[in-house]
Amino acid sequence: MERRFQCTACGKCCYGWLPLSLHDAIENAGRFPLAMIWTPHRQGAKSFQVTARQGTTLEISKGKTLAVQIAPTAYIPHTFSCPALAADNGCSIHSHKPSRCRAMPFSPTREEAEQSALLVPKPGWLCDISESAPVVYRDKKIINGDDFERERGQLMDQAAVLKTYADHLIATAPNVVAGLIQAANKKRGGYVVLKFTAVLTRMAHVDVADFCRLQLPVMTEYAEKTAGEKGLADYHEYYAECAATMEKLLARR
Repeated sequence: MERRFQCTACGKCCYGWLPLSLHDAIENAGRFPLAMIWTPHRQGAKSFQVTARQGTTLEISKGKTLAVQIAPTAYIPHTFSCPALAADNGCSIHSHKPSRCRAMPFSPTREEAEQSALLVPKPGWLCDISESAPVVYRDKKIINGDDFERERGQLMDQAAVLKTYADHLIATAPNVVAGLIQAANKKRGGYVVLKFTAVLTRMAHVDVADFCRLQLPVMTEYAEKTAGEKGLADYHEYYAECAATMEKLLARR
């Protein structure tokens, strides 16, 4: 079996959340409003093993364990475009765009053999899957997997840091555990949104003050953009709380 795919630069996938590596998140602290998105996966899910390797696990009862995906994310409302999306639907940071964008439509949060479904464009997307498009996937293997492997490598390289960060919160923050269990019990799945600043203490090479100086104006801008917007109250509250946290951190310096 083989699948064809080619990007048409329609810009339709450049809206809403953008999962990032820790490296790309820090590199884009002056561009994206960042959050940590925790997504639980039940045992038996196809993504369980790869999620456990890249994130952490949580035993919720005897014999029942969740694998938790922990994704640094550009936390942007789904109706908002990426701030790097140009007027012509091109990427204004193409030469140094995040690994997630380079690897699209493939995703390292799935095993390579489970990528086929990602090659079906979402409604409204103008990706070319016609016979004139190049073959990109054959016999459950990615034809040119350099970008996929690069992103998967980044996720595995950061796994130890994220696991240490996550396991500490799981052990000390009962509300996080309760949120994950509640999310796992939702029919269509769910997630928990946490502040990005909490992971910085696990990243010795990152200057927290420098990060906050870059991230604060971004959070302030998005708080202003979402103020009073119908359906975006949770985003507005998150941005405003993060901005307040960063102001406090900077005041101590």
